[in-house]
Amino acid sequence: MRLGINLGYWGAGMDADNLAVAQEADRLGYAVCWAAEAYGSDAPTVLSWVAAQTERIDIGSAILQIPARTPAMTAMTAATLDSLSGGRFRLGLGVSGPQVSEGWYGVKFDKPLARTREYVDIVRKAMTRERLSYEGEHWTLPLPGGPGKPLKLTVHPQREHIPLYIAAIGPKNLQQTGEIADGALLIFPSADHLEETAVSHLRAGREKAGKTMEGFDVCPTLPLAVGEDVGALADMFRPYTALYVGGMGSRKQNFYNQLARRMGYEKEAVEIQDKYLSGDKDGAAAAIPQQLIDQTTLLGSVERIAERMQAYAAAGVTTLTLAPAGFTLADRVASLRAGTEALERAGLA
Repeated sequence: MRLGINLGYWGAGMDADNLAVAQEADRLGYAVCWAAEAYGSDAPTVLSWVAAQTERIDIGSAILQIPARTPAMTAMTAATLDSLSGGRFRLGLGVSGPQVSEGWYGVKFDKPLARTREYVDIVRKAMTRERLSYEGEHWTLPLPGGPGKPLKLTVHPQREHIPLYIAAIGPKNLQQTGEIADGALLIFPSADHLEETAVSHLRAGREKAGKTMEGFDVCPTLPLAVGEDVGALADMFRPYTALYVGGMGSRKQNFYNQLARRMGYEKEAVEIQDKYLSGDKDGAAAAIPQQLIDQTTLLGSVERIAERMQAYAAAGVTTLTLAPAGFTLADRVASLRAGTEALERAGLA
């Protein structure tokens, strides 16, 4: 099992520290550094900046939002980043959510599975550097009856095949991800529930495509905090968990809330969402069971984290992406080093 690092969103006041964290991860041999985007910083700019100041670590988008760009634009971005980084780019895609898609980008959040499939088809076709034409429900290239003509990508990526990941949570999305992608980006993954909530659906998609899980990258992101008081460490992540389980998306379309329910927290997920959406964020955070936080983070001593890493590897994880917590750069760097030590103690390095 390999380790990755997730820098999250840029512009949160720790930008210089984030670069130092990425450079330390590069020095420690981490496999990939991911950057996110929502409606603030964009991922490609951050990744190009990180790539220019690191040497070996891959750079990955977790995620490029599908409603933000046409698929041809995404192909251009992927080819450019792969070329500039010397073949170190990983393309992570996702549909985002209805609030961001419709509120920020003005793109209707409908038929996300079909839209994702067409998007991936076009990106892959464009990356072959053949002349691009496509007829689908959501995209038609070139537009009919106009002056457009099939064009081909002029940039030469460093590699013929750039790894493509999809952020997936629901069973149908996970199955399609297994079918059409090279890897899956997961959030709030519990090693105890990973088979039924994710891997079984990914495997079904792989089988549908006539493939096995061999070579497919199962890549969850987990917050990491090192220390002896697991309860206190869990409390650090209550606002984070409350935001996702309680407030990410609408009452009817919150993928993270639905995931918590599938993990057995049906009653608790309802309470957390009710309180969060009513404006009681502190109450929502307090309503989160410590066990839910502990199952979806890496907390405790290096030895305890090593045991958890073994559980994730046994559950099918191939790249474990860490989001190291800490109030200072020294804290976050120490967490990175603890992650490496834990991987070695787990016998997974």
